[in-house]
Amino acid sequence: MFTNPMGMGEFKVMVQTTENRGFTPDEIAKLCTDKLIHVSDQAPPAIKQQADAYKLNIERLITHYMKMAVQSDRTTVGKHLEDAGHPKLAEAIRNL
Repeated sequence: MFTNPMGMGEFKVMVQTTENRGFTPDEIAKLCTDKLIHVSDQAPPAIKQQADAYKLNIERLITHYMKMAVQSDRTTVGKHLEDAGHPKLAEAIRNL
């Protein structure tokens, strides 16, 4: 994964790409958490430590539910493929 931050005063743009694949649930959860929770570098150490721990817990929670969503979607796609007469392809999708 390639990350390139670019800033212009108050505005920051983050570009992330992958090569020959989409983003993983872990990568998406990190992107989401980084948007939801920002911990100032100037925060007192105890508060920063607590906020970082909270952020990590939220990232793990989002990752868990992202993985559940991916699996649920594969189940749905598999069912549609089965209904269309492609049972082997349906099973291959479910086993990804």
